[in-house]
Amino acid sequence: MTSSHSGTVTTRTIRIAAAVIRDEGGRLLLVRKRGTKAFMQAGGKIEPCELPPAALARELREELGIVVDPGAASHLGVFSAPAANEPDARVEAELFELSITGEPIPAAEIEEMIWLNPALASGMDLAPLTADIVLPRYGRQP
Repeated sequence: MTSSHSGTVTTRTIRIAAAVIRDEGGRLLLVRKRGTKAFMQAGGKIEPCELPPAALARELREELGIVVDPGAASHLGVFSAPAANEPDARVEAELFELSITGEPIPAAEIEEMIWLNPALASGMDLAPLTADIVLPRYGRQP
């Protein structure tokens, strides 16, 4: 980490839109990007001038081939956590819960997709947002 002379640490903030998607059994949909180890919520960076629900719909279409209505996503809040794959960066995540129809298919930079039973998550390599925020708050039956 780099420090300025005043002792403050400079950290980049990455704005993302991320999805909490559960199946009927309460399992959470997680993805792992190519070249990384941590599983995380599906979603991605919000482009300049893009609304978070629109960013989420775009990312889910690109990453998993699923089409969602941005208006159907339920906004859970804005959460901050260390970025999983970028040192010296934090994610500021607009978190949405939504239902999907059809089976997602990993595409674009997604190497692997899993349906995680939250009770079996210990010992898994999870992104900080998933481990520290999503699982404690939303890792249970809908």
